[in-house]
Amino acid sequence: MARRCELTGTTVQTGNNVSHAQNKTRRRYLPNLCNVSLTSDALGRSVRFRICAKTLRSVDHKGGLDKFLLAARDRDLSLHAQRIKREIRRKTEVAAS
Repeated sequence: MARRCELTGTTVQTGNNVSHAQNKTRRRYLPNLCNVSLTSDALGRSVRFRICAKTLRSVDHKGGLDKFLLAARDRDLSLHAQRIKREIRRKTEVAAS
C-alpha cells in the first residue's frame, strides 16, 4: 500500500537532517496517515479511507465528506475516492430533480 493520502494526494517528501556541524544527510518526511470512516450524507453510509490527519481537519472545515469530494480535483483523488465522488454526484442530481 502506497504512503499516499486518498483525498489530497499527499505523499512522502524528502529533505535533509542538519547537524550542529552543518552535516547534511538525506531523510524522508512521511505523511501522518490514519484509517478513518467518514460518513456521507448523500449516500447514507460510511466510507473507509486512508487519509492524513491534516486532511481530516480539512474535511471537517469544508463541511463534510460530500462537500469536500465535490470540490476536490479528480487528479488528487484515488480511484476509490473518485468512485465515491461519482456516486455522490449521481445521488445529489437525482435528489435535485
